[in-house]
Amino acid sequence: MFHAGLSRFGILPLITLLLAACDKPQPQPAGTTTPPAEKAPPALTDWPVTRGGPQLQGRVAATLFRSPVIEWTHDLGAPCVAEAAVAEGAIVVGDVMGNIHCIDLATRKPRWTHETSDTIQAAPAISKGRVFVGSGDESFLALDLKTGDKIWSIQGGEKFSSAASVVTAPDGSAEWILVNGYDGISRCLLASDGSEVWTYKTDDYINGTPAVIDGRLVAFGGCDKVIHVINLADGKLVNEVVTDAQITNSVATFGTTIFCGNHANQVIATEAEAESLKWIYQPGDFPFFTAPAVDDTHVYIGSRDKSLHAIQRSDGKPGWTFKTGGRVESSPLAFDDAIVFGSSDGRR
Repeated sequence: MFHAGLSRFGILPLITLLLAACDKPQPQPAGTTTPPAEKAPPALTDWPVTRGGPQLQGRVAATLFRSPVIEWTHDLGAPCVAEAAVAEGAIVVGDVMGNIHCIDLATRKPRWTHETSDTIQAAPAISKGRVFVGSGDESFLALDLKTGDKIWSIQGGEKFSSAASVVTAPDGSAEWILVNGYDGISRCLLASDGSEVWTYKTDDYINGTPAVIDGRLVAFGGCDKVIHVINLADGKLVNEVVTDAQITNSVATFGTTIFCGNHANQVIATEAEAESLKWIYQPGDFPFFTAPAVDDTHVYIGSRDKSLHAIQRSDGKPGWTFKTGGRVESSPLAFDDAIVFGSSDGRR
């Protein structure tokens, strides 16, 4: 699993691949025996879009290595604050200097670097030999995965700080790119040429990635304190759920339920087409900045109270908390048997 994807805010100047299968045996004291090697789960090589897919669940369908080691690193030359994408034999990630880097997984050598004129805060998406990524210079680009050449670009009214989702049009006729902008506009673009399929305007900044529900609805929250649910086919409003404060990261979905944290120190759940909230979890006086991860039983989310919170998915009641030494502002990933996240105490 590629660890740069665990933190949106962590400063990571090195690209690191962690593979437990490459753990080297350590010398053993005389008279001791080496325990049997841990059986490796299936190889994880692809993470083409943020949070693991358009539902934004943050789930990894594998058990977690218990003793990962660093197999190799690559120095980007600048810090990165964006999640990486891993697919089609490549790792793609942006840095704070505005560069988008592509590293070949087989050779572990750089393929190309594409320069933009401002920080890359958004995670790239990879699909069918193309990279889709936004920049702080107000551009959103499609690049060739092999060469880094620009295929097309569009210009927004503000920076693109959130990752894109890649979906198939409801009638199966084309591949669409869903991306939100800091200009408050949610866009649906044709992957082939970047032309607009539809746009939806909100009243404030949008930082989160659009989530897709049932292959027919698009959901996201914004700084206007609203969870917006729109029709995937045409971008028309389906529902608005007003919350108590700004929503500054991506939502997560499970079935038709939407989960998110906000600045009112709440984690909330709502049905996509319901008028009122399903439940509110409010444990204290610190806001939730991370995107949630969700599995069959719990919602997992980090807080500025220095803890990771596990909340019962069905009713919003407390499950458990794990205390760290710093704010938890990295979005967790839910493996089959463990939760992985980073903390500002420098640990993950």
